[in-house]
Amino acid sequence: MAKPDQVAKKWHLVDANDEVLGRLASDIAVYLMGKHRPEYTPHVDCGDFVVVINADKVAMTGRKMEARHYTWYTGHPGLRLESYADRQERKPEDLIYHAVRRMLPKNKLATQMLSKLKIYAGPEHPHSAQQPVEMKRVGKKANAANA
Repeated sequence: MAKPDQVAKKWHLVDANDEVLGRLASDIAVYLMGKHRPEYTPHVDCGDFVVVINADKVAMTGRKMEARHYTWYTGHPGLRLESYADRQERKPEDLIYHAVRRMLPKNKLATQMLSKLKIYAGPEHPHSAQQPVEMKRVGKKANAANA
């Protein structure tokens, strides 16, 4: 079993350009939880840091960008609605953030794991000193590239 002080955190880089949101978010969640490591322990945060670039170019299949909506309650009468396409124009980082947040466990460790996720709308990021390596994807696109 892994101990919290014995886990070495690595940095991974993901380019979200033309990636499907759900598949990208599930791969990121695996790395944040540490399930890609052989010493994975559920009650210890043994995940790595993940830097996502080009968040404004993430894609969704079908018509989900227009058909699905974020809803929230402001405290005043009525609900607020915003389509995924509108949210991508206004706050492109939020699409990936909320998709990954919902795939993490619902406990106190999730906030720790989510703090290791760094999302940027453009291709530049300030984490070059940490020397992030390209994240190995387990999805369909990664298998097609390896074949």
